[in-house]
Amino acid sequence: MTPELTLAVEKELALAGPIETILTERPLHAVELVAEASRGFDRIYVYSGDGGFNEAVNGLEGDIPMGFIPGGSTSVFPRALGLPRDPVECARALARATPRRISLGRVNGRRFTFSAGLGLDAELVRRVDAAGRHDGRRLNDLAFAWTLFGIFARRRARFEPAMTVLGRERVAFALVANCDPYSYVGRVPLRIAPKAQLELGLDLVAPRRLRARLVPQVARWVLVGSGQTRSPHVLYVHDADEIRVECDGPTPLQADGEDLGDVTEALFEAERGALEVLLPA
Repeated sequence: MTPELTLAVEKELALAGPIETILTERPLHAVELVAEASRGFDRIYVYSGDGGFNEAVNGLEGDIPMGFIPGGSTSVFPRALGLPRDPVECARALARATPRRISLGRVNGRRFTFSAGLGLDAELVRRVDAAGRHDGRRLNDLAFAWTLFGIFARRRARFEPAMTVLGRERVAFALVANCDPYSYVGRVPLRIAPKAQLELGLDLVAPRRLRARLVPQVARWVLVGSGQTRSPHVLYVHDADEIRVECDGPTPLQADGEDLGDVTEALFEAERGALEVLLPA
């Protein structure tokens, strides 16, 4: 995200009408800006990475159509919506867009657009954040992969049951998806919850336990998007309105790749039809 790119994005969006650009100045500032913009604008466009998109939907008040322009290294949400990865091309498409209603997720009161998780993926997010940023950007996908390898190596790829889902099912960690893909590595989609859809409720993918011998099979599931929904090693819940998880101890929680700290319980809820998102006709 550079001043030159921002001007080019403004120029494309201006084809749909007058544009006012407001810049964030600190973490969580987008929550405040979108709350204020909800009371005075007909449309809200967010040009950022997934963290900014998360802040924006948490600040939204009322039923204002929103457009999402990829400005981050991964930008999962606009890619899951099928929008172009190039921000100028995306802005050009959104200038001629129409609203489509989709669902959002919520965990412990915090909205999320594409995913949230307890345990492994939240620990991964925290470790990558701890490594710092370069020019305001998170480390690249290679750093995520290397950090994940480090987590598996330290645990010898053994993840024992550490939480209880729905009051009865014991699992090692929990991944909750609002859409498919769950995330990306470069151009490769990670299809952790292949049945998840933006128009439906939430999908849960939770390995009951994980061993080294299962890792190749899990990797295949994630890349192909098939097998996890019927595996005896995985608890898969589709199109849920509510998923309650109780942890054995303090456990990292993330939403849209944002570290939400440690929790001992998490309530995931589907907000069906909560957002009017702008998409090309």
